Amino acid sequence: MNTTDLLESIEIETGPEPTYSVIWLHGLGADGNDFAPIVPELGLSSSPAVRFVFPHAPVQPVTINGGMAMRSWYDIVNADLGRREDERGIRLSERAVHALIQREIDRGIPADHIVLAGFSQGCAMTLHTGLRFHGRLAGLVGLSGYLPLATLLEQERHEANHATPIFLAHGTQDPVVPFERAEASCAELKRLGYDVTWKTYPMPHSVCLEEVQDIAAFLRRLFH
Repeated sequence: MNTTDLLESIEIETGPEPTYSVIWLHGLGADGNDFAPIVPELGLSSSPAVRFVFPHAPVQPVTINGGMAMRSWYDIVNADLGRREDERGIRLSERAVHALIQREIDRGIPADHIVLAGFSQGCAMTLHTGLRFHGRLAGLVGLSGYLPLATLLEQERHEANHATPIFLAHGTQDPVVPFERAEASCAELKRLGYDVTWKTYPMPHSVCLEEVQDIAAFLRRLFH
């Protein structure tokens, strides 16, 4: 991936001259279209105008899927997500997400009006990138994912986002990212002093209506 090129994205604005941005990262094998339909479901009409940015991850081979090329933020070597993590791929995508954040700043949205959100691999990249970012972000939303490179966070995290609110949600019947892995990620973030809202739902590796409502409530608290 050439990190000098901005990732292609879908953009949706809830009103003219947005003063907040949400950069929403999709999961493995999906693309930016995956979560674009959620914007009207969030019911943010009474909030300030928001620009939603749904980038497409680069297409690259994924080992666990037989080396098939698909949109992916990093390679997954085996089903045990904590073993043999693709650190190089994660850090390349971190730089690509940083570039998207910087573009929003360049377009007049201050860092503390920018939310990073993501599902599955996108959740992993949201946590990895947001907690290392050098500017205070408005919030982080992580759905059905986990904390990657967890043992490195304590030494690599940036103080700027130590108080940034984090919304984490997970399905108790998730066969893709085990519930226990998500619980452990939440516990590690709390151990490090982060402000984490933790929600669980009786669902598999997906999104449910109650979760969308909880995300909307979290975002409305950030947008003022």
